[in-house]
Amino acid sequence: MAYVPHTPEDVRAMLEVIGVDSIDDLFAGLPENVRLKEPLAMADGLSEEEVLREFRRAAARNQGLDSLTSFLGGGMYDCAIPAAVDAIAGRSEFLTAYTPYQPEVSQGTLQVIYEWQTFICRLTGLDVANASMYDGATALSEAVMLTLADRRGKSVVLPATLNPRYQRVVRTTMRGMGYTVKVAPAGADGRVDVEALAGLMDDGVGTVVVQNPNYLGQIEDVDAIAAVAREHKAHLVAAVNPVSLSVLKIPAEYGASVAVGEAQPFGVPVSWGGPLLGFMACVDKLKRRLPGRVVGATRDNRGQSGYVLTLQTREQHIRREKATSNICSNQGLNALKATVYLSMLGTEGYRELGEANLIRAAALKRAVSAVEGVTLPYPGPVFNEMVLRLSRPAAGFRAFARERGVLAGIDLKDFAVGGENDLLVAVTEKRTAGEIDHLAALLDAYLNDKEVR
Repeated sequence: MAYVPHTPEDVRAMLEVIGVDSIDDLFAGLPENVRLKEPLAMADGLSEEEVLREFRRAAARNQGLDSLTSFLGGGMYDCAIPAAVDAIAGRSEFLTAYTPYQPEVSQGTLQVIYEWQTFICRLTGLDVANASMYDGATALSEAVMLTLADRRGKSVVLPATLNPRYQRVVRTTMRGMGYTVKVAPAGADGRVDVEALAGLMDDGVGTVVVQNPNYLGQIEDVDAIAAVAREHKAHLVAAVNPVSLSVLKIPAEYGASVAVGEAQPFGVPVSWGGPLLGFMACVDKLKRRLPGRVVGATRDNRGQSGYVLTLQTREQHIRREKATSNICSNQGLNALKATVYLSMLGTEGYRELGEANLIRAAALKRAVSAVEGVTLPYPGPVFNEMVLRLSRPAAGFRAFARERGVLAGIDLKDFAVGGENDLLVAVTEKRTAGEIDHLAALLDAYLNDKEVR
């Protein structure tokens, strides 16, 4: 930029408040291989067309899910997206719709949000849902804050089996709010150790979090965890894969006060890691603590049905001290896509989608169990993800498979419940029997020094 408003003194003062010595320190968390240490290798004085040609050439080196077979999961999944989703979401009526602050000119947008909220209430069984959240991680963080505020609790218990990205976001938020985070360890079965969870409970715990299925793919004993929370008068917050709710017990059935999750599998591409689509629903008594917006149905002075923003609990709309959150927007476009997707799917299609995931997970188990050097450390039921324990490092297999056009899964060496030989593998309705067999063949070749079939 030719003009930067901050003087060197401004920069030094901000860095001192943040607690770092230099601007470079702000980016220390980024991997070295993605940090630019010198200007782009481009000649000076290029025309617009020449610059675009260079960028297109560089972009062509990227490989996405149109050319790779993905077994990645951990919260984002390669799912089938009907062409009608983008066709409808891209219509001019939605692209040019005005902000929902003025209902007289935004009935279409408001109706879509209302229908999205209705879908989320039906999927979770809870009473009220908001207009959407940025992603599953921030949705969980907001859910923990609202339940702690309601119980006037001082601490939250997170499971060791919780998605590590969700853990980091919650910890960051809790640190800023002055709350304490406790961690319930996992048992040998890859699920929350319920006895250990009970031992962490005291009068200061206001919230217990459960992820189901958990990050290792295991189905948690949600009833036992809910009983512990209920015994100690703590709220239970459920972080769920929304596709799994078509075949698993829904949050309302085991007494969750709030349900959150990532709705990306509902018609939203993984792209290169976002944007995503968080959702949140809660019991009726907590509705006034929901962050963001809630759209309601009403009738105008002529008796015609319509939709309006019913609750707006963010700072921009009400006094700061009464705001429940500073969430400034909902993921309108992605919520629209998910609403179109669910409308097309219907109740029967939704159940069939969950069953398709279960069938492919069972096929993956059978295929990899036949490979020498692969074991399944957690034998319990799963939905569409599982951990494979290899006889050699998982990182090596990921590189081996990537060279052969397969994104093999997530290396768990840095996860609290995992080791360097553990690989988290996901299958969705999009994976074919041939692709699953090919992954097993790659495992056999890597672990047993064979040629790839």
